[in-house]
Amino acid sequence: MQNSKRDLRVFMRDSAKREEVIRAPGPDSIKGADGRPVMLEIKVLSGETIQRVNDAYKTRTIATDSRGNPYISDGEVAFKTERDTERASRHIIAEALVYPDLKDPELMAFFGCHDVADMPLKVFPRSDEYNHVSRAVMTALGGAPAPEEHEKALEEAKN
Repeated sequence: MQNSKRDLRVFMRDSAKREEVIRAPGPDSIKGADGRPVMLEIKVLSGETIQRVNDAYKTRTIATDSRGNPYISDGEVAFKTERDTERASRHIIAEALVYPDLKDPELMAFFGCHDVADMPLKVFPRSDEYNHVSRAVMTALGGAPAPEEHEKALEEAKN
């Protein structure tokens, strides 16, 4: 048996302590002053940040029957957990977007919005715009394949 200590310094990366910002093309329907589609700036959120947002949209309550009596399992009260994944996803989009900054007070006031989780739907009201931005953010965060990879996978599935 070998008794060599592995070098943990390979995991001590400064890049692991900061959230990188990348650029991705925005929807074709939103153009800059130069007439070209705007470039989105997306912060690559840490797993810890994503987990914190997801946890904020999770509720845990006592599970009850139709008469309001709590369910008991192995002598303990049973709980039910509900998650609002759609709202959590929209909040993650708002957290990740650096440009446009969906948490900007002026932008929120323009749309009469007080909840950052509603901002992606306000700023990108068309379903094609919202889907484009959502896909760009989730790709940047590693949760979805890049659009060209998605198209390639669809093409392979057809064959």
